[in-house]
Amino acid sequence: MEAPTPVPVYPGTDTVAIAAASPERPQPFAELGMNEEEYQRVRNILGRRPTSAELAIYSVMWSEHCSYKSSKVHLRQFGDKAPKTDKLLVGMGENAGVVDIGQGWAVTFKVESHNHPSYVEPYQGAATGVGGIVRDIISMGARPVAVMDSLRFGPADAPDTQRVLPGVVAGVGGYGNSLGLPNIGGETAFDACYAQNPLVNALCVGVMRHEDIKRAVAPGPGNRVILFGAPTGPDGIGGASVLASATFDEESHQKRPSVQVGDPFMEKLLIECCLELFGEDLVVGIQDLGAAGVSCATTELAAAGTGGMHVDLDAVPLRDATLLPEEILMSESQERMMAVVEPGKVDRFLEICARWEVPATVIGTVTDTRRLVMTWRGETIVDIPPVTAADEGPIYNRPLEPPQDLGALQSDTPGRLTRPSNGDELRRTVLWLAGSPNLASKTWVTSQYDRYVLGNTVMAMPENAGVVRVDDESGLGIALSLDGNGRYTRLDPYAGAQLALSESYRNVAATGARPMAVTNCLNFGSPEDPGVMWQFARAVEGLADACQYLGIPVTGGNVSFYNQTGETPINPTPVIGVLGVHDDVRRRVNMSLTTDGATIALLGETREEFGGSEWAHVVYGHLGGLPPLVDLKAEAALASVLVNAARDGLVTGVHDLSDGGLSQTLVESCLRGGLGARITLPGDPFVTLFSESVARAMVVVMPGAETRLAALCESAGVPVAQIGVAGGDALNVTGRTPEGDQQELFSIPLHELREAHERTLPTYAD
Repeated sequence: MEAPTPVPVYPGTDTVAIAAASPERPQPFAELGMNEEEYQRVRNILGRRPTSAELAIYSVMWSEHCSYKSSKVHLRQFGDKAPKTDKLLVGMGENAGVVDIGQGWAVTFKVESHNHPSYVEPYQGAATGVGGIVRDIISMGARPVAVMDSLRFGPADAPDTQRVLPGVVAGVGGYGNSLGLPNIGGETAFDACYAQNPLVNALCVGVMRHEDIKRAVAPGPGNRVILFGAPTGPDGIGGASVLASATFDEESHQKRPSVQVGDPFMEKLLIECCLELFGEDLVVGIQDLGAAGVSCATTELAAAGTGGMHVDLDAVPLRDATLLPEEILMSESQERMMAVVEPGKVDRFLEICARWEVPATVIGTVTDTRRLVMTWRGETIVDIPPVTAADEGPIYNRPLEPPQDLGALQSDTPGRLTRPSNGDELRRTVLWLAGSPNLASKTWVTSQYDRYVLGNTVMAMPENAGVVRVDDESGLGIALSLDGNGRYTRLDPYAGAQLALSESYRNVAATGARPMAVTNCLNFGSPEDPGVMWQFARAVEGLADACQYLGIPVTGGNVSFYNQTGETPINPTPVIGVLGVHDDVRRRVNMSLTTDGATIALLGETREEFGGSEWAHVVYGHLGGLPPLVDLKAEAALASVLVNAARDGLVTGVHDLSDGGLSQTLVESCLRGGLGARITLPGDPFVTLFSESVARAMVVVMPGAETRLAALCESAGVPVAQIGVAGGDALNVTGRTPEGDQQELFSIPLHELREAHERTLPTYAD
C-alpha cells in the first residue's frame, strides 16, 4: 500500500504545553483502529504527542468509515467521468447530493449502510441507520418525504437469520413509522454469504426549493456554534471505527455498547425544529452528528469554513456526567445536530428550539485561527488544524488482484445443469421460483412499514419503483428504485455494478419517469484483501463508466468495507439508487394486469443467459459462469420507449424483467392486478421464461394502441413481440415442445400462484 505525501507540520501552540509535557506512556492507537504509521503521522502533524482527546478525534476521523482512505483513489472516477448536466445543484462531498427537478423544486437523496450495528443489535442498528440517513437529508435544508431500504440476510432458514431479520425489519419500520415517513420500496434478499454479516442499507429522499439549500460549513469568525437535539450519552462510542472498520468474529456480540440507541420522537421534533429555523434564515451552516459525533461535526464545519473553532466541551449536554472528554468526542448518540449561527440570531434560534422542546446549547465560537481548540474543566485538551482531521487523512492505494477462484467460478457455467424438459417441469419451476425467499412476496416485511403516510405516496412496494408527488398543482413528482445483485458482481464486478444500475434505471423508467441521478452504497469485504480491492476497483469503474454513458451523475453515497466474517467476505454488493422525474405523476404506470383482453407484449431481446441467475441459485444452489451481457445502449432505448409510452397513454401496465426473468414478471403482474394471462412463448420455452437478459420489459398495451407502440419501438430500435392477452383466473402458457409442436405447456390458477408466492417469508420469519 502507498501512503500519501506527508502533510506539512502544523506547529502547536503554548496552550497545549500540558499535553506535550505529559508522560510518554503508551497510547492505545491500535485499539482505536490506527496503525503505527498513522499514529506517527498525527505526531508529525502536531509536532508533539497528541492528547487522548486529539487521538480520539484522529482515530474516528481517519477510520475507514469516515475518511474513505482505501476507496478515495477509486471514487474520484465518479467526479472525473461525471456527465455534464445543469441539473446537479450539489454533488459529492456534501451530506447528500441535490438535483434540480424543475419548477423551482430540488430533491436531495442518499443511501448509507448500517450493516455491522444491525448484526450486533438488529433493532437499534437498523433503526438508527434510518435516523442517520434522515438527518443527512435534513442537513441539506430539505424536508424528508420518504425512505427506502435494501436488506440482505443469510439463508432464510438459518437460526441467525431468524434472530436478525425480525429485529432489522422492526427497527426500520419502528423508526420510519414514528417519524411519519412513508417507506416506498427497496429489496429484501437472502444468500449464505451474508450469514453473520447482514446488509442494512437505508435511503432517504427530501424536497426543497432551490433557495433553501444548506451546507456543512462554519463561516464568519464570531459566529456561534450550537449543539441541539438529544443529550450526549455513552451509546455509540467509537461506533464508526470499532464496528464499521473491522471484520466480525466470535466476540462481536460483546460490541453492543458501540451500537447507537435511537429516539424517533426526538428526531421528529428535530425535523420540524430545523425546518422552522431554516424558514427564518437563522442558520449559516449545519451538520448532523452521525459517525464520529462531535469530532466529525466540529472538524468538518471548521475545515469547510473560515478554518477555526473554539469549543467548550463542558457545555455539551450529557446524559452521563461521568463521560470523559474523548468519550464525548467519540459518542455517536443519535438525534443531534450542530449549527453555526450569527450572534444576533442566537436568542431566536434558542427560542424556537425551546418551543419544539429540543435542547440547544451554545458550545463554541467560529474563529479564523485555522485551529480547532477545545477546553474541558479549564484545560485545553485539543488544539489541532481541523483540515488535517477532516480532509487530510491517509489515502491508500491498496494492492489489487483478482480473487484466486474467479477463473474457476466463471468457467463453471450453468450449461451443465439439467433444465426442465416438459410442461410439468416448467410449471414446477415457475412455482419454485415464485416461492423462493428472494422472489417470494415481501408483504411480511412491507406490511410493517407505513407506505402512504403524508398522503403523497403515489406508488410503493411491490411496484417497480416508489413514486412520490412533489407538487399538488402540477403533479410534478419523483420515482426511486434501489437495486443490487451480489451474485452478478461476484462473477464480474465491472458488469455486476452496471447490471445493478441498469435494473434500477429500468425500474424508474418503467413507471414513466425520466432517470436523472444516482446514489450508491458499495458493500464489500476487507480492503486489506487484494481480491476484495480488485472487486471494488472494478465495480467503481463499471458504475462510473455506465453513469457517464447514460448521462446520469453520481450525487454521493457510501462505502461499507469489512463486510466479512473471519476470512470470508460477502459477495461484493453495490446497491444502486436511481432517481427519476415525473412531469405529472397522474401519468405514472404500475405493474398490474388489470385490463381484460389487453395485449401483452415483450420488449427487448432475450438471450440464453443464466450465469448468476435465480433459476440456477434456487434449483441447484449454483453460482458460476458469466452474468447477463450489459447493453447500456439498449437500456437507454428501452427507457425512452417506456417514458414516451407512459406520457402518450399507450400502456396500462409495465413490469421490468430482472431476477427470475419473464416467469417472475408474469407471476407478479398477474397477482398484483388479480387477472390471469394467456401467453404464447416465442422460441425455447425454458430460455424465454427464465433467462435474465437485460433491457427488457413486459407491457400491457392500451386497447387500440398496438400500432402506435410498435412504431415507437421501431423508431427507438427496441424489439417488440406480442406474447399474449390478459384475462381469466390462471396463468396459461403455450409454447414449443421438444418435438417442435405448439401446445399448452401448463396452467397455474392464480390462487395456487398466490399461495406459493405469499407463504414463504412468514414461515421463516415467525
